[in-house]
Amino acid sequence: MKKWMQGLFVSSLALTVAACSSGGQQPAPADSNTGGQSGSSGQAATQPAAQPAPSSEPQKLVIYTGRDKNIFELVLPKFNEKYPNIEVETLEMGAQQILERVRAEKANPQADFWWGGTQSALSTAANEGLLEAYKPTFADKIPDLYKDKEYRWIGEMLLPEVIMYNKDALKKEEAPQDWDELLDPKYKDKIVIRNVLPSGTMRTIYSAMIYRQGADTPEKGYDWLLKLDANTKEYTQDPTNLYLKLDRQEGVISLWNLQDVLIQGLKNNHPYDFIYPKSGAPILVDGIAIVKGAKNTEAAKNFMEFLMSPEMASELAKERFQFPARSDISKDQLPEFMQTLELKPLDIDWDVMAEKEKEWMQHWDENIKGKGK
Repeated sequence: MKKWMQGLFVSSLALTVAACSSGGQQPAPADSNTGGQSGSSGQAATQPAAQPAPSSEPQKLVIYTGRDKNIFELVLPKFNEKYPNIEVETLEMGAQQILERVRAEKANPQADFWWGGTQSALSTAANEGLLEAYKPTFADKIPDLYKDKEYRWIGEMLLPEVIMYNKDALKKEEAPQDWDELLDPKYKDKIVIRNVLPSGTMRTIYSAMIYRQGADTPEKGYDWLLKLDANTKEYTQDPTNLYLKLDRQEGVISLWNLQDVLIQGLKNNHPYDFIYPKSGAPILVDGIAIVKGAKNTEAAKNFMEFLMSPEMASELAKERFQFPARSDISKDQLPEFMQTLELKPLDIDWDVMAEKEKEWMQHWDENIKGKGK
């Protein structure tokens, strides 16, 4: 775990890009997550809670995060400036790994706050009684589509999933312009994919590819993924290895979230660009939640309110290209490209996706992965 204390870290990055996927000791996306889902258990307050008052007593906050280190290295020092009495520890992993860990620790929760998870993972956790119902002060600023109706999780930002390519190897017009073009034989062995099962981002993309072929007849989607597998040269262990393969042109095309493509291309100087698929993209909601039975609930509430403030949302949009889930962020608080880019979504029933994802991904892992050659 990483500890963040007042004065321990001072950000010196002057960034104009954004990110949201994996990073840290066990990289995985950010999941990351676009549609609101809700379960049947738990109760939320009928009115938003008053923002927790700062306490002078020493406190601790344990965060499980699927966010990129470029995100929390911006946020956490600012949080410590406001709450110097709260010692923050972070453990980084993929959204699916967070779900599995929180589930395993249900009887004795070790985390207080879940930062960065797909709506599928968060909805599953809510339905299993793993998340605390808390209606924050900004509750009415989050559209219903981007939050659990009982406030067991809240959407922080929107994550369009796009086609990523190495612009040193391909011209924009040479890259696939839509999902079905990925199956063209001319792209055989040009595609590299981040290992799917541990990644909330990849599980969502692959599940969306099945859904768009027909959720009631997943065989059509399985056949589509088998054809994609035939063009896939390799599945990398984590995002770091994905970037390495793309940089070396051992593969020149991948599928990833837009924010991370931008931060890797514009901040970290990787030769990456993106195609926003013509037919639309699955747009995840990357969310946050307080773990049920958390030992440091008040600190977690303070962090939620701080992270979701208009000031922080605007800064993350400008510095890290985050699309905020809040509906009250004005255009002048956003970078210019966000004001003009049309986020065309795929038509997806996210409740169905959440219900079917585990079954679909297990089938892919056991019957499709590596078998399309």
